[in-house]
Amino acid sequence: MLYRKDEITGNSLSQLGFGCMRLPRSAFGIDIKESEEIIRLAIDNGINFFDTAYMYKGSEEALGTIINNLRVRDKIYLTSKLPWLMAKKSEDLENYLNESLSRLKTDYIDYYFIHLLTDYSAWEKLVSWGIIERIDEWKKSGKIRSIGFSFHGSYSDYIKILNAYDWEMCILQYNYSDENFQAGIRGIRAAKKRGIPVVIMEPLLGGRLANALPEKALHEFRHANTLAGINRTPAEWAFDWLWNQPEPTVILSGMNSVSMVKENITSASRAKEGMLTESELSTIQKVREIWNESNKVNCTGCGYCMPCPMGVNIPGCFASYNASFSQGRMYGLRSYFMSTSLLNNPQIASKCVRCGKCEKICPQKIPIMESLADVKKRLEPAPFMLMMMLSRKFTGKDKKK
Repeated sequence: MLYRKDEITGNSLSQLGFGCMRLPRSAFGIDIKESEEIIRLAIDNGINFFDTAYMYKGSEEALGTIINNLRVRDKIYLTSKLPWLMAKKSEDLENYLNESLSRLKTDYIDYYFIHLLTDYSAWEKLVSWGIIERIDEWKKSGKIRSIGFSFHGSYSDYIKILNAYDWEMCILQYNYSDENFQAGIRGIRAAKKRGIPVVIMEPLLGGRLANALPEKALHEFRHANTLAGINRTPAEWAFDWLWNQPEPTVILSGMNSVSMVKENITSASRAKEGMLTESELSTIQKVREIWNESNKVNCTGCGYCMPCPMGVNIPGCFASYNASFSQGRMYGLRSYFMSTSLLNNPQIASKCVRCGKCEKICPQKIPIMESLADVKKRLEPAPFMLMMMLSRKFTGKDKKK
Protein backbone atom coordinates (compact mmCIF):
# COMPACT_ATOMS: atom_id res chain seq x y z
CA MET A 1 0.00 0.00 0.00
CA LEU A 2 1.15 3.53 -0.76
CA TYR A 3 0.42 6.41 1.59
CA ARG A 4 -0.06 10.15 1.34
CA LYS A 5 0.61 12.48 4.24
CA ASP A 6 -1.93 14.62 6.06
CA GLU A 7 0.29 17.69 6.42
CA ILE A 8 -1.77 19.06 9.32
CA THR A 9 -1.53 16.06 11.65
CA GLY A 10 1.42 14.27 10.09
CA ASN A 11 -0.68 11.11 9.71
CA SER A 12 0.27 8.79 6.84
CA LEU A 13 -3.03 7.82 5.26
CA SER A 14 -3.49 4.95 2.82
CA GLN A 15 -4.24 6.48 -0.56
CA LEU A 16 -7.09 3.98 -0.84
CA GLY A 17 -9.73 4.50 1.83
CA PHE A 18 -12.53 2.13 2.78
CA GLY A 19 -15.98 3.70 2.41
CA CYS A 20 -18.48 1.91 4.63
CA MET A 21 -21.77 3.13 3.15
CA ARG A 22 -22.17 0.06 0.94
CA LEU A 23 -21.11 -2.80 3.22
CA PRO A 24 -22.53 -6.19 2.13
CA ARG A 25 -26.06 -6.82 3.36
CA SER A 26 -28.29 -9.78 4.03
CA ALA A 27 -32.05 -9.91 4.55
CA PHE A 28 -31.44 -8.90 8.17
CA GLY A 29 -29.21 -5.86 7.58
CA ILE A 30 -25.45 -5.57 7.21
CA ASP A 31 -23.78 -8.97 7.00
CA ILE A 32 -21.26 -8.74 9.85
CA LYS A 33 -19.41 -11.96 8.99
CA GLU A 34 -18.84 -11.02 5.35
CA SER A 35 -18.06 -7.38 6.21
CA GLU A 36 -15.52 -8.49 8.80
CA GLU A 37 -13.79 -10.69 6.23
CA ILE A 38 -13.32 -7.88 3.73
CA ILE A 39 -12.35 -5.31 6.38
CA ARG A 40 -9.75 -7.71 7.81
CA LEU A 41 -8.38 -8.21 4.29
CA ALA A 42 -8.24 -4.44 3.78
CA ILE A 43 -6.37 -3.81 7.04
CA ASP A 44 -3.97 -6.71 6.47
CA ASN A 45 -3.06 -5.10 3.15
CA GLY A 46 -2.40 -1.65 4.53
CA ILE A 47 -5.69 0.26 4.29
CA ASN A 48 -5.91 2.44 7.39
CA PHE A 49 -8.63 5.00 6.58
CA PHE A 50 -12.23 3.93 7.27
CA ASP A 51 -15.12 6.27 6.55
CA THR A 52 -18.67 5.97 7.85
CA ALA A 53 -21.52 8.28 8.92
CA TYR A 54 -24.42 8.46 11.35
CA MET A 55 -26.81 8.47 8.38
CA TYR A 56 -25.43 5.27 6.80
CA LYS A 57 -28.00 2.79 8.07
CA GLY A 58 -26.34 0.22 10.31
CA SER A 59 -22.82 1.18 9.20
CA GLU A 60 -21.50 2.70 12.43
CA GLU A 61 -22.78 -0.21 14.52
CA ALA A 62 -21.34 -2.79 12.13
CA LEU A 63 -17.97 -1.06 11.83
CA GLY A 64 -17.73 -0.64 15.60
CA THR A 65 -18.46 -4.31 16.16
CA ILE A 66 -15.91 -5.40 13.56
CA ILE A 67 -13.17 -3.08 14.81
CA ASN A 68 -13.78 -4.36 18.33
CA ASN A 69 -13.73 -8.01 17.16
CA LEU A 70 -10.48 -7.52 15.24
CA ARG A 71 -8.88 -5.35 17.97
CA VAL A 72 -7.51 -2.91 15.41
CA ARG A 73 -8.62 0.48 16.73
CA ASP A 74 -5.03 1.65 17.17
CA LYS A 75 -4.11 0.60 13.63
CA ILE A 76 -6.67 2.68 11.74
CA TYR A 77 -7.96 6.20 11.30
CA LEU A 78 -11.71 6.26 11.86
CA THR A 79 -14.08 8.89 10.50
CA SER A 80 -17.76 9.62 10.91
CA LYS A 81 -20.10 12.48 10.13
CA LEU A 82 -22.42 14.80 12.04
CA PRO A 83 -26.01 14.61 10.67
CA TRP A 84 -26.77 18.26 11.31
CA LEU A 85 -29.72 18.21 8.88
CA MET A 86 -31.54 15.92 11.30
CA ALA A 87 -31.02 18.28 14.24
CA LYS A 88 -33.86 20.40 15.56
CA LYS A 89 -31.81 22.24 18.19
CA SER A 90 -28.21 22.91 19.10
CA GLU A 91 -28.16 20.24 21.82
CA ASP A 92 -28.85 17.55 19.21
CA LEU A 93 -25.35 18.02 17.80
CA GLU A 94 -23.75 16.77 21.01
CA ASN A 95 -26.18 13.87 21.21
CA TYR A 96 -25.40 12.73 17.67
CA LEU A 97 -21.66 12.70 18.34
CA ASN A 98 -22.10 10.75 21.56
CA GLU A 99 -24.34 8.24 19.80
CA SER A 100 -21.78 7.78 17.02
CA LEU A 101 -19.07 7.12 19.60
CA SER A 102 -21.30 4.55 21.28
CA ARG A 103 -22.16 2.84 18.00
CA LEU A 104 -18.50 2.74 16.98
CA LYS A 105 -17.48 1.41 20.40
CA THR A 106 -14.68 3.96 20.66
CA ASP A 107 -13.68 6.92 22.83
CA TYR A 108 -12.61 9.12 19.93
CA ILE A 109 -13.06 9.73 16.22
CA ASP A 110 -9.93 10.64 14.26
CA TYR A 111 -11.65 12.73 11.60
CA TYR A 112 -15.16 14.05 12.26
CA PHE A 113 -17.00 15.70 9.38
CA ILE A 114 -19.98 18.01 9.25
CA HIS A 115 -22.09 16.02 6.84
CA LEU A 116 -23.63 17.29 3.63
CA LEU A 117 -22.94 21.01 3.62
CA THR A 118 -24.50 22.35 0.44
CA ASP A 119 -24.26 26.12 0.75
CA TYR A 120 -22.82 28.87 2.93
CA SER A 121 -26.15 29.54 4.67
CA ALA A 122 -25.96 26.01 6.13
CA TRP A 123 -22.64 26.87 7.74
CA GLU A 124 -24.05 30.17 9.02
CA LYS A 125 -26.91 28.29 10.68
CA LEU A 126 -24.47 25.95 12.40
CA VAL A 127 -22.41 28.92 13.59
CA SER A 128 -25.56 30.44 15.12
CA TRP A 129 -26.03 27.12 16.93
CA GLY A 130 -22.56 27.42 18.45
CA ILE A 131 -20.84 24.77 16.33
CA ILE A 132 -17.43 26.44 16.60
CA GLU A 133 -17.56 26.36 20.40
CA ARG A 134 -18.74 22.75 20.33
CA ILE A 135 -15.88 21.71 18.07
CA ASP A 136 -13.43 23.28 20.54
CA GLU A 137 -15.08 21.37 23.40
CA TRP A 138 -15.05 18.07 21.51
CA LYS A 139 -11.36 18.46 20.75
CA LYS A 140 -10.45 19.39 24.31
CA SER A 141 -12.38 16.43 25.67
CA GLY A 142 -10.66 14.11 23.21
CA LYS A 143 -13.88 12.98 21.51
CA ILE A 144 -12.58 14.08 18.11
CA ARG A 145 -9.08 14.78 16.87
CA SER A 146 -9.64 16.61 13.57
CA ILE A 147 -12.63 18.40 12.09
CA GLY A 148 -13.72 18.57 8.47
CA PHE A 149 -16.77 18.80 6.24
CA SER A 150 -18.29 16.91 3.32
CA PHE A 151 -19.61 19.11 0.56
CA HIS A 152 -22.24 18.94 -2.18
CA GLY A 153 -22.91 22.30 -3.76
CA SER A 154 -21.52 25.04 -5.98
CA TYR A 155 -17.88 26.10 -6.13
CA SER A 156 -18.75 29.60 -4.91
CA ASP A 157 -20.39 28.29 -1.74
CA TYR A 158 -17.58 25.82 -1.22
CA ILE A 159 -14.91 28.53 -1.25
CA LYS A 160 -16.84 30.57 1.31
CA ILE A 161 -17.11 27.58 3.63
CA LEU A 162 -13.47 26.58 3.08
CA ASN A 163 -12.31 30.07 4.07
CA ALA A 164 -14.73 30.46 6.99
CA TYR A 165 -12.93 28.15 9.44
CA ASP A 166 -9.61 26.39 10.07
CA TRP A 167 -10.67 23.07 8.60
CA GLU A 168 -8.43 20.03 8.88
CA MET A 169 -9.93 17.90 6.08
CA CYS A 170 -12.70 17.96 3.50
CA ILE A 171 -14.55 15.32 1.48
CA LEU A 172 -15.46 16.19 -2.11
CA GLN A 173 -17.10 14.34 -4.98
CA TYR A 174 -14.70 14.06 -7.90
CA ASN A 175 -14.22 11.72 -10.84
CA TYR A 176 -13.27 11.85 -14.49
CA SER A 177 -16.87 12.18 -15.72
CA ASP A 178 -16.82 15.92 -14.94
CA GLU A 179 -13.84 17.52 -13.23
CA ASN A 180 -15.76 20.77 -12.76
CA PHE A 181 -18.80 19.25 -11.03
CA GLN A 182 -19.62 20.84 -7.63
CA ALA A 183 -16.35 22.03 -6.02
CA GLY A 184 -14.42 20.31 -8.78
CA ILE A 185 -10.73 20.54 -9.51
CA ARG A 186 -10.67 24.23 -8.52
CA GLY A 187 -12.01 23.34 -5.09
CA ILE A 188 -9.50 20.54 -4.62
CA ARG A 189 -6.63 22.80 -5.57
CA ALA A 190 -7.87 25.54 -3.25
CA ALA A 191 -7.82 23.09 -0.33
CA LYS A 192 -4.38 21.83 -1.31
CA LYS A 193 -3.07 25.40 -1.40
CA ARG A 194 -4.22 25.84 2.20
CA GLY A 195 -2.64 22.55 3.24
CA ILE A 196 -6.03 20.89 3.86
CA PRO A 197 -6.09 17.18 2.96
CA VAL A 198 -8.81 16.20 0.49
CA VAL A 199 -10.71 12.92 0.57
CA ILE A 200 -12.42 11.94 -2.68
CA MET A 201 -15.86 10.32 -2.63
CA GLU A 202 -17.76 8.77 -5.56
CA PRO A 203 -14.62 8.05 -7.63
CA LEU A 204 -16.68 5.58 -9.67
CA LEU A 205 -19.93 7.59 -9.60
CA GLY A 206 -21.69 4.99 -7.50
CA GLY A 207 -20.07 2.16 -9.48
CA ARG A 208 -21.42 3.36 -12.81
CA LEU A 209 -17.97 4.22 -14.20
CA ALA A 210 -17.01 0.61 -13.53
CA ASN A 211 -20.16 -1.29 -14.48
CA ALA A 212 -22.35 0.87 -16.71
CA LEU A 213 -20.12 2.36 -19.38
CA PRO A 214 -21.42 2.40 -22.98
CA GLU A 215 -19.84 -0.13 -25.33
CA LYS A 216 -18.10 2.69 -27.23
CA ALA A 217 -16.33 3.74 -24.02
CA LEU A 218 -15.32 0.19 -23.20
CA HIS A 219 -13.88 -0.12 -26.70
CA GLU A 220 -11.66 2.92 -26.07
CA PHE A 221 -10.32 1.39 -22.87
CA ARG A 222 -9.74 -2.01 -24.50
CA HIS A 223 -7.93 -0.39 -27.41
CA ALA A 224 -5.66 1.59 -25.06
CA ASN A 225 -4.95 -1.56 -23.03
CA THR A 226 -3.94 -3.43 -26.19
CA LEU A 227 -1.59 -0.67 -27.33
CA ALA A 228 0.07 -0.50 -23.90
CA GLY A 229 0.11 -4.26 -23.31
CA ILE A 230 -1.84 -3.97 -20.05
CA ASN A 231 -5.19 -5.16 -18.70
CA ARG A 232 -6.51 -2.15 -16.78
CA THR A 233 -10.20 -2.47 -15.83
CA PRO A 234 -12.64 0.49 -16.15
CA ALA A 235 -12.46 0.87 -12.35
CA GLU A 236 -8.66 0.98 -12.46
CA TRP A 237 -8.75 3.63 -15.17
CA ALA A 238 -10.98 5.77 -12.94
CA PHE A 239 -8.82 5.32 -9.85
CA ASP A 240 -5.57 5.85 -11.73
CA TRP A 241 -6.90 9.13 -13.14
CA LEU A 242 -7.34 10.32 -9.55
CA TRP A 243 -4.06 8.96 -8.15
CA ASN A 244 -2.26 10.54 -11.09
CA GLN A 245 -3.04 13.92 -9.52
CA PRO A 246 -1.11 15.39 -6.56
CA GLU A 247 -4.05 17.00 -4.77
CA PRO A 248 -6.15 14.07 -3.45
CA THR A 249 -4.95 12.52 -0.20
CA VAL A 250 -7.36 9.56 0.06
CA ILE A 251 -9.66 8.03 -2.56
CA LEU A 252 -12.66 6.33 -0.95
CA SER A 253 -14.08 3.14 -2.38
CA GLY A 254 -17.30 1.56 -1.15
CA MET A 255 -15.95 -1.99 -1.27
CA ASN A 256 -18.38 -4.82 -0.56
CA SER A 257 -16.66 -7.98 -1.77
CA VAL A 258 -13.32 -9.76 -1.42
CA SER A 259 -12.69 -9.48 -5.15
CA MET A 260 -13.31 -5.74 -5.11
CA VAL A 261 -10.91 -5.25 -2.18
CA LYS A 262 -8.21 -7.29 -3.89
CA GLU A 263 -8.56 -5.43 -7.19
CA ASN A 264 -8.47 -2.01 -5.55
CA ILE A 265 -5.53 -2.89 -3.32
CA THR A 266 -3.57 -4.05 -6.36
CA SER A 267 -4.27 -0.73 -8.05
CA ALA A 268 -3.49 1.36 -4.97
CA SER A 269 -0.20 -0.45 -4.41
CA ARG A 270 1.23 0.65 -7.77
CA ALA A 271 -0.53 3.94 -8.54
CA LYS A 272 1.51 7.13 -8.23
CA GLU A 273 1.29 10.79 -9.04
CA GLY A 274 2.13 11.50 -12.67
CA MET A 275 1.87 7.85 -13.73
CA LEU A 276 -0.41 8.34 -16.75
CA THR A 277 0.94 9.15 -20.19
CA GLU A 278 -0.50 11.78 -22.51
CA SER A 279 -1.98 8.96 -24.60
CA GLU A 280 -3.70 7.47 -21.54
CA LEU A 281 -5.08 10.83 -20.49
CA SER A 282 -6.38 11.28 -24.03
CA THR A 283 -8.18 7.94 -23.76
CA ILE A 284 -9.92 9.07 -20.58
CA GLN A 285 -10.95 12.30 -22.30
CA LYS A 286 -12.55 10.28 -25.11
CA VAL A 287 -14.37 8.08 -22.60
CA ARG A 288 -15.56 11.17 -20.75
CA GLU A 289 -17.06 12.58 -23.91
CA ILE A 290 -18.81 9.29 -24.73
CA TRP A 291 -20.11 8.97 -21.16
CA ASN A 292 -21.50 12.48 -21.05
CA GLU A 293 -23.35 11.89 -24.33
CA SER A 294 -25.24 8.94 -22.82
CA ASN A 295 -25.53 9.98 -19.16
CA LYS A 296 -28.86 11.73 -18.57
CA VAL A 297 -29.35 11.85 -14.78
CA ASN A 298 -26.32 12.32 -12.54
CA CYS A 299 -27.55 9.93 -9.83
CA THR A 300 -24.89 8.03 -7.86
CA GLY A 301 -27.36 5.72 -6.10
CA CYS A 302 -26.41 7.08 -2.67
CA GLY A 303 -29.98 6.64 -1.42
CA TYR A 304 -30.29 9.92 0.49
CA CYS A 305 -33.62 10.47 -1.27
CA MET A 306 -35.03 7.24 0.11
CA PRO A 307 -37.44 6.09 1.31
CA CYS A 308 -39.92 7.85 -0.96
CA PRO A 309 -43.27 8.42 0.81
CA MET A 310 -45.05 6.97 -2.25
CA GLY A 311 -42.70 4.02 -2.59
CA VAL A 312 -40.88 5.09 -5.76
CA ASN A 313 -37.47 3.45 -6.17
CA ILE A 314 -35.82 6.70 -7.21
CA PRO A 315 -32.23 5.42 -7.69
CA GLY A 316 -33.55 2.33 -9.46
CA CYS A 317 -35.65 4.43 -11.84
CA PHE A 318 -32.67 6.61 -12.74
CA ALA A 319 -30.32 3.63 -13.17
CA SER A 320 -32.71 2.04 -15.68
CA TYR A 321 -33.29 5.38 -17.41
CA ASN A 322 -29.55 5.99 -17.87
CA ALA A 323 -29.08 2.40 -19.04
CA SER A 324 -31.76 2.90 -21.67
CA PHE A 325 -29.47 5.46 -23.34
CA SER A 326 -26.06 3.91 -22.71
CA GLN A 327 -27.03 0.28 -23.36
CA GLY A 328 -30.18 0.56 -25.44
CA ARG A 329 -33.84 1.23 -24.75
CA MET A 330 -34.84 -2.42 -24.60
CA TYR A 331 -32.14 -3.07 -22.00
CA GLY A 332 -33.41 -0.11 -19.96
CA LEU A 333 -37.03 -1.29 -20.21
CA ARG A 334 -36.07 -4.79 -19.10
CA SER A 335 -34.05 -3.41 -16.18
CA TYR A 336 -36.93 -1.11 -15.21
CA PHE A 337 -39.46 -3.95 -15.36
CA MET A 338 -37.32 -6.26 -13.22
CA SER A 339 -36.25 -3.70 -10.61
CA THR A 340 -39.41 -1.65 -10.08
CA SER A 341 -42.44 -3.59 -11.29
CA LEU A 342 -42.14 -7.22 -10.22
CA LEU A 343 -42.46 -6.37 -6.55
CA ASN A 344 -45.37 -6.63 -4.13
CA ASN A 345 -45.72 -2.86 -4.40
CA PRO A 346 -44.61 -1.37 -7.75
CA GLN A 347 -41.90 1.25 -7.33
CA ILE A 348 -42.38 2.96 -10.69
CA ALA A 349 -41.84 6.63 -11.52
CA SER A 350 -45.53 7.33 -12.21
CA LYS A 351 -46.27 6.93 -8.47
CA CYS A 352 -44.48 10.24 -7.83
CA VAL A 353 -46.88 12.91 -6.49
CA ARG A 354 -44.26 15.71 -6.63
CA CYS A 355 -44.12 16.25 -2.88
CA GLY A 356 -40.52 17.48 -3.25
CA LYS A 357 -39.16 15.78 -0.14
CA CYS A 358 -36.44 14.02 -2.14
CA GLU A 359 -35.13 17.15 -3.86
CA LYS A 360 -34.46 18.89 -0.55
CA ILE A 361 -31.87 16.32 0.50
CA CYS A 362 -30.36 15.18 -2.82
CA PRO A 363 -26.56 15.75 -2.66
CA GLN A 364 -26.37 16.01 -6.45
CA LYS A 365 -29.11 18.67 -6.63
CA ILE A 366 -30.96 16.59 -9.21
CA PRO A 367 -34.39 17.95 -10.25
CA ILE A 368 -35.85 14.61 -9.19
CA MET A 369 -39.52 15.34 -9.84
CA GLU A 370 -38.85 16.56 -13.38
CA SER A 371 -36.46 13.68 -14.02
CA LEU A 372 -39.00 11.09 -12.81
CA ALA A 373 -41.45 12.56 -15.32
CA ASP A 374 -38.81 11.89 -18.01
CA VAL A 375 -38.43 8.33 -16.74
CA LYS A 376 -42.19 7.81 -16.93
CA LYS A 377 -42.29 9.12 -20.49
CA ARG A 378 -39.46 6.89 -21.71
CA LEU A 379 -39.90 3.73 -19.66
CA GLU A 380 -43.65 3.50 -19.08
CA PRO A 381 -45.18 3.31 -22.57
CA ALA A 382 -48.67 1.80 -22.84
CA PRO A 383 -47.37 -1.67 -23.86
CA PHE A 384 -45.09 -1.72 -20.81
CA MET A 385 -47.92 -0.83 -18.45
CA LEU A 386 -50.12 -3.53 -20.00
CA MET A 387 -47.33 -6.09 -19.63
CA MET A 388 -46.84 -5.07 -15.99
CA MET A 389 -50.57 -5.36 -15.29
CA LEU A 390 -50.79 -8.82 -16.90
CA SER A 391 -47.63 -10.00 -15.17
CA ARG A 392 -48.87 -8.90 -11.78
CA LYS A 393 -52.25 -10.52 -12.39
CA PHE A 394 -50.60 -13.77 -13.49
CA THR A 395 -48.28 -13.87 -10.45
CA GLY A 396 -51.05 -12.90 -8.05
CA LYS A 397 -49.28 -9.78 -6.81
CA ASP A 398 -52.41 -7.64 -7.29
CA LYS A 399 -54.59 -9.87 -5.16
CA LYS A 400 -55.95 -8.18 -2.06
CA LYS A 401 -54.41 -9.44 1.14
